[in-house]
Amino acid sequence: MSTAQPVLELRALRKYFRLERGRQLHAVDDVTLALAEKEVVGLVGESGCGKSTLGKTVVGLLERNGGEVRYRGALLPVRYDAAAFRKYARRVHMIFQDPYSSLDPRMTVREIIAEGPRLHGLWQRSEVPDKVGYWLERVGLSRDFMSRYAHEFSGGQRQRIGIARALALEPEVVVCDEPISALDVSVQAQVVNLLAQLKDTMGLTLLFIAHDLSMIRYISDRMAVMYLGQLVELGPANDVYFRAKHPYTQSLVASTPEADPVKARRHLPLAARGEISSPVDPKPGCRFAPRCPKVMPICQERDPEWLEDEPGHFVACHLFGSAARQPAVGGAKV
Repeated sequence: MSTAQPVLELRALRKYFRLERGRQLHAVDDVTLALAEKEVVGLVGESGCGKSTLGKTVVGLLERNGGEVRYRGALLPVRYDAAAFRKYARRVHMIFQDPYSSLDPRMTVREIIAEGPRLHGLWQRSEVPDKVGYWLERVGLSRDFMSRYAHEFSGGQRQRIGIARALALEPEVVVCDEPISALDVSVQAQVVNLLAQLKDTMGLTLLFIAHDLSMIRYISDRMAVMYLGQLVELGPANDVYFRAKHPYTQSLVASTPEADPVKARRHLPLAARGEISSPVDPKPGCRFAPRCPKVMPICQERDPEWLEDEPGHFVACHLFGSAARQPAVGGAKV
């Protein structure tokens, strides 16, 4: 990662949701993360861990409860007025998860793609046909599609339209909120390759959110692993995938399907058993402790520190702190 100022920086970011009886759901809890120029950071974790909430908070669709979001060093407001949000949304934009619900069925493709640039005053009305045609071709679609409606396309084609809509604003940072999860496996690789190509040609910085570790490893420079609202590991994508430090990351890697049956027979997964802890008013201690096969007494008493165990490779686990000398007390058996 470059030592230059990050394009986008999160510092102890928190997003809670108030529930009845004064309780709070800790969707995002003290997340610190920086994205360098033209970097792809993959954010991975189980469904419900807070990945999408973090993405929506970063782009300003949700108000944060604490912490900071900085864009090129400037602290962004907790609550935007319309003018400030429009200016920020031009630079930090989002590709949404579901291509079936994120496109307005009453608008043509031309209207969908041109809406943002027209709102921001980037395109004149006379330029719209040529500009929309250009972006359709950039994402591998025909100019002839611009007069058609979203329901006339497949899932992969709709996602390409969503990508064209986001990139037509020429943003610097794009938050990709599980852009392939709703697509057929045969189409997922096409969309990921398209994003990788556009990232290189446009110099984009991407926060790529997904639950598929192998896909994250393929497209990302660094991989961040999230569990119940907190980051538990961060480092170069190949290092995190092949030399995972946190027991949760190890269990995620072990659960990745292996195509080679010989390798699959030799593959002994690190089991993560038991019930997932509740993110509502969480108790002190590691949130993975109830499922961890390497749990120690301190894991149930104190939150682990965020440590740089190797250059550029961070982990939040008592196995890598001073508590590492304590004996294990059980947990899920491998």
